[in-house]
Amino acid sequence: MTADAHPGPVSGGPTGRPDVCLPHAGRRDVGAPGTRVSDPASPSADLPGAGALGPSPPHAGSSYTQAPDPGLPHPGQPDVGAPNTDVPDAGPSPGASARPRIRYALPSVTDLEAAYVADALKTGWGARCYEYLTRFEAAFSARLGVSRCLATSSCTGAMHLGLAALGLGPGDEVVLADANWIASVAPAVHLGAHPVFVDVDPQTWCIDADAVAAAIGPRTRAIVAVHLYGNLCDMDRLLALGQQHGIPVIEDAAEAIGSVYHGRPAGSMGRFGVFSFHGTKTMTTGEGGMLVTDDPELYERAVVLANHGRATSQLAQFRPQRVGFKFRMANLQAAMGLAQLERLDELVAAKRRVFKAYAAGLSGLPLQMNPEPEATTNGYWMPTVILDPQVARSGAQLLATLDQEGVDGRPFFPPLSSLPMFAPVPGNRHSYDLAARGLNLPSYHDLSPQDIARVCQVVRRALAVA
Repeated sequence: MTADAHPGPVSGGPTGRPDVCLPHAGRRDVGAPGTRVSDPASPSADLPGAGALGPSPPHAGSSYTQAPDPGLPHPGQPDVGAPNTDVPDAGPSPGASARPRIRYALPSVTDLEAAYVADALKTGWGARCYEYLTRFEAAFSARLGVSRCLATSSCTGAMHLGLAALGLGPGDEVVLADANWIASVAPAVHLGAHPVFVDVDPQTWCIDADAVAAAIGPRTRAIVAVHLYGNLCDMDRLLALGQQHGIPVIEDAAEAIGSVYHGRPAGSMGRFGVFSFHGTKTMTTGEGGMLVTDDPELYERAVVLANHGRATSQLAQFRPQRVGFKFRMANLQAAMGLAQLERLDELVAAKRRVFKAYAAGLSGLPLQMNPEPEATTNGYWMPTVILDPQVARSGAQLLATLDQEGVDGRPFFPPLSSLPMFAPVPGNRHSYDLAARGLNLPSYHDLSPQDIARVCQVVRRALAVA
């Protein structure tokens, strides 16, 4: 590894931001089975108060390859989203085109967000250019119960910073679930590491701890636990595996703000965690992310890397100590984030209301929805339907029917190993199966009971035909 690939510890600077807008000087240390809808989800406890590829080839379990033609599918690869043309189409219901379209995701924005952003726009310059950023990081740290937070331009950027701060580089391997969005693996690939895709637990849809144990090899440098759609990974087992093998466990909580595992917020348990504030998420800054950690040395390295390689303690303004990135969040975005964070209990409660209405409205149908095992709370970012295997209709077909009825939806994430830039891993059968049978339903905070009922009616009608 090069020195830049494995940056050494950075000495901490003074606490508190300077009185002038200097380069990040002195950033503060701020301090089970799936739920079947035939058995509606039982209520749970309320939320607590709160670059280039390296030359080293991967070992036999690794699944990264450079595809010769990214426009062509892998030979023999299943088309996980292809509809079954033998199933009759219910067709649109009378008057469907005249009704307003139901969007799958919209933010919840109030006068509070408008006031904070307006104040940042008016006052957040010069000596106050980091004011909302500092407040947002401090408040997020307190909310999660972690010692350090670093607001970033995106969740992907936060993951990139965290992995770079760990020293991940060419020849290293990262174990993660196959059923994921590309943002969970792209930073590792950019750093030159090789992803090892393993299957998911068919009940939680998150990474299978047994598969992780089997995939750990001599070059494994990290385990990435993605809390998919708000569902929670088996963190007890993953953390035990990490401790046993001396491998850091990283939490990708991009979709899991508000989810709680055995009393601990998602994202707060691993070596570091990352969150997304994209416009579709439960709380948003339009675009943005957060890296959270209790590791002071990793935090300091991430701070340096996030601001063009400039150390917190250095006095020379334009003399970086290494080549870094530009992954910092803007003060204006942080102003919106602070307002959203102050409303987080309300936002998560709205998501849970929407999910429970779906669970009741779809009760008795041959499908499953997001699980909420004992001693956990699911933030239910994206209510998801997995059709039972005996249902003739595919997830893609149900999406097409919803679209005809003026209802937005999203396909379940296809396996990363089904994408053209990676080698297929057909043995990850649950990941491929869930993608064929799954879809996400509309779930924004202000979705009305009438619109939820309309979505449920479309699903019921479509499955009755199937």
